[in-house]
Amino acid sequence: MKLTNYTDYSLRVLIFLAAKKEGELSTIQEIADIYQISKNHLMKIIHHLGQLGYIETIRGRNGGIRLGKAPRDINIGEVVSKTEEDFYIVECFKDGKSDCIISPACKLKHALFEALQAFMKVLDEYTLEDLVYNQEDFEKIRLTFMKE
Repeated sequence: MKLTNYTDYSLRVLIFLAAKKEGELSTIQEIADIYQISKNHLMKIIHHLGQLGYIETIRGRNGGIRLGKAPRDINIGEVVSKTEEDFYIVECFKDGKSDCIISPACKLKHALFEALQAFMKVLDEYTLEDLVYNQEDFEKIRLTFMKE
């Protein structure tokens, strides 16, 4: 299974914000520059993460974005579930309708469904706090990038 870029970038934004000092604001431009992501695409992601309550946006001249919840309260499996467009690994997953002629005799759908459940179960065991463990190194990387 491959996650979409949307989910990948959503997770990266959350990790970036979690690695900052508590309450410290970041800007969309800063994150776009560091990850080399389109600012326009990132704005959509930030908006969605804000709607989901994962981040908080502060308007105004000194505004920015920061986590809307403590990292320990952000479950990675939940984030993936809410940012992935679909989990249709193969054609026969779509709405119970399949054009595949072997579907009635095939157990591939069942096996892939079990694999997907196992994948999500593992992600459900992690929080954002689990993914951010060395804030000092992260800050060095961020500062080095900002100087360039």
